Amino acid sequence: MYIICDKPNLLDGINIAMKAISGKSTMAILDCIVVEAKNDTIKLISNDLELGIETIINGEIREEGSVAINAKVFYEIIRKFPSDEINISVDENFQVNIYCGKAKFNIAAKSTEEFPFLPTIIKNSNILISQFTLKEIIRQTVFSISDNENTKIMTGELFEIKGSQLRVASLDGHRISIRKVTLKDTFSDISVVIPGKTLIEISKILNGGIDDEVSIYFTEKHALFEFDDTIVLSRLIEGEYYKIDKMLSSDYETKINVNKKVMLDCIDRATLLIKESEKKPVIIDVKDGSMGFAVHSAIGSMDEEIEAEKEGKDIMIGFNPKFLIDALRVIDEDEITIYAINPKAPCFIKNEEETYIYLILPVNFSV
Repeated sequence: MYIICDKPNLLDGINIAMKAISGKSTMAILDCIVVEAKNDTIKLISNDLELGIETIINGEIREEGSVAINAKVFYEIIRKFPSDEINISVDENFQVNIYCGKAKFNIAAKSTEEFPFLPTIIKNSNILISQFTLKEIIRQTVFSISDNENTKIMTGELFEIKGSQLRVASLDGHRISIRKVTLKDTFSDISVVIPGKTLIEISKILNGGIDDEVSIYFTEKHALFEFDDTIVLSRLIEGEYYKIDKMLSSDYETKINVNKKVMLDCIDRATLLIKESEKKPVIIDVKDGSMGFAVHSAIGSMDEEIEAEKEGKDIMIGFNPKFLIDALRVIDEDEITIYAINPKAPCFIKNEEETYIYLILPVNFSV
């Protein structure tokens, strides 16, 4: 194999392919990026058996072939080359020569015979969504997935399609995040759970353009995302997702309208007195025209009051401040509406159209 590439194009491609390098594999071949040059196309391929990526880069093919190169070594070499064209050649013993200007590296690589290439997916029907929308959906939900591998289903997000409605949901046992969007077309019902890791990495790769689209294909075991010159293939998480509709309610005893930024800044200040090990709640006291925030910890205490519109009963309720901050940070609206029933029941932050819903469980507190 012998190819010539510009450094920026090659480095961008390696950065994309690196998203499927876990670094924790016991198989050395999975720590590699495959460089494949054939049929006038240069591909960079990576696969950790859960997440696989193929991306096409521009370049000149002098001789076809393929080779598996340790991803970390490859990245560092290319990154530190001067900005110039890069020549990569491979001999019959899989020794890779990489040179740029007067700098030259010779490194040992591997045959691609043992590399697990991405399986061929039959592309029957796909949904189209803008890169901007998908990136926003992920940003507004992925923070509430669980990191506990013992509850595997919670480490993923539910992608559910009914007609032209796409609903994405995540939960970790303390909160639920839901985003709904209307698609351009109508589709058969789909319900799959995609690993949060996949969605986080996809979000990093997407350019976020409103006019740039992502095609998403689903099979029984995989979700395939196709955009720009990149394919991302992910295994789905097996099992039935939680019945989140049963956890949602339209009942409330107290309805609060408040400025999001003012509330977020107030809670952010309150966390200055909370050590993570203490897990002290922020206590919210809602009365006519006001919303009080209080924190009492080993460091000290804080009390602050902000303006708010209240309908219904007064309420005093405690929350893990992080859960409130996470939800408020991803809501784009200036004014938000909070619905509460009592200090023991879930609290909801949602808009009238319910294009977003955040359910947060309260915590016990003593005054």
